[in-house]
Amino acid sequence: MTKEELNNYIALEDCTLVEAMKKIDINAKGVLFVVNENRELIGVVTDGDVRRWIIRTGKLDSQIHQLMNQLPKYVYEDARQQSNSLFGKYKITAIPVITKSGQLEDVIFPDHKDEVDKKNEHTLNDVPVVIMAGGKGTRLYPYTKILPKPLIPIGDIPIMERIINRFQEFGTQEFWITVNYRKNMIMSYFADLQEQYFLHYVEENQPLGTAGSLHLLQEKFHQPFIVTNCDILIQADYADIYRYHCESGNALTIVTALKNMVVPYGVIHPLENGGISSMEEKPKLSYFVNTGFYVLNEDLLEKVPQDMFFHMTDLADLLLKEGVQIGMYPISEESFLDMGEFEEMHKMERKLELKTE
Repeated sequence: MTKEELNNYIALEDCTLVEAMKKIDINAKGVLFVVNENRELIGVVTDGDVRRWIIRTGKLDSQIHQLMNQLPKYVYEDARQQSNSLFGKYKITAIPVITKSGQLEDVIFPDHKDEVDKKNEHTLNDVPVVIMAGGKGTRLYPYTKILPKPLIPIGDIPIMERIINRFQEFGTQEFWITVNYRKNMIMSYFADLQEQYFLHYVEENQPLGTAGSLHLLQEKFHQPFIVTNCDILIQADYADIYRYHCESGNALTIVTALKNMVVPYGVIHPLENGGISSMEEKPKLSYFVNTGFYVLNEDLLEKVPQDMFFHMTDLADLLLKEGVQIGMYPISEESFLDMGEFEEMHKMERKLELKTE
C-alpha cells in the first residue's frame, strides 16, 4: 500500500481514543498500529480494545498507549510469506510488516473474507428481533405523506428491508414488526418479497412510542431479545453486541455511538464577578448518543405499561430509579447510520456507497 494509505493504520502513542476511533473508521479494518516518533512499531489497538476500555473506565480522553497490546504480532519485510500461518494461529485480521530496525513499512490482510463473513452466520438463529415501525416519520415529510418511513428507499432498497437483511447475516429468522401508520402498505410490500424469514406483525391502534407496543407482543420470549428503530442501521457485530449483553449482567443494553461536535465559536470560560479564566477557540465535544438499538432481558416486558405512550428511554429511566443494571455497548460515529432527517438520509446513502456526488 502507499504511504498515504498506510498512515490510516498508524497512530502515535499519545493519540486519544476519540482520534483513534476516527482513524479506525477511516481504514474500516478495526485495527490501528501504534508507533513512536521514529515510526517504530510499539503496539496495536483494535476497535474491541477501545470498546472494552470505554466500558471499563468510561473515559474518552485516554491515550492509546494506556490500552494498546504491547506485543503485537508482525513479520519482517523479507519474510512476508509467514503471515499466512499467523492469521489462523492467532486469529488476527491484520499483520504489520516491519524493517530490521523495527519501522512499520506495510500491513497485510488475510485473503479469506468469505470465511470471516461466515463466522457469525448462525449466531442469532433463535434470537427474537423487534423492529419498531409504527411512527409517522414526520421529520421526513413530505416523503412520508406518500410512503411510511420503513419503506423509504436507501438506494433501491427500503430501510427496513436493509435492517432485516443485516440481521439475516447473523442467522436471524423471526422478526416482530410493530406497525401503525400506513401499516397495510408495509405488510403488502413484504408479503410480495417471499423471502426466507418470518414476519409477525404487532398492530397498534394508537401511537405507543418506541416501547409501548412491546406490551402487545403475544409471544413470551424465553431469552434476551433485540429491539431496533426502523430508521437506523448499525454497522457492527450484532453477535458480539448480544454476547456482551448476556455476559454483562445488564437487564438492558443500549448501543451508543460516539458523536463528535465542534462549537463554531470561541468559547469563554467565566469566573465570578464577570471575570474570564480562559478562552477556547472552536472546542471539540464528544458524547455517546443513543442509537435506538437495544438488547433487553425478556422479563422487562412486564414493566411496559398497557395502552400507554411509553418510550424506551422511559423504560431506561424506570430501571435506573429501581437500581436495575443497565449498560451501553459503544460503537464509532461512522458505524451509526441514521435516516431520521433528509440530510442524514443522504449521508446514509453515501456511507453505504449507494450514491455518488
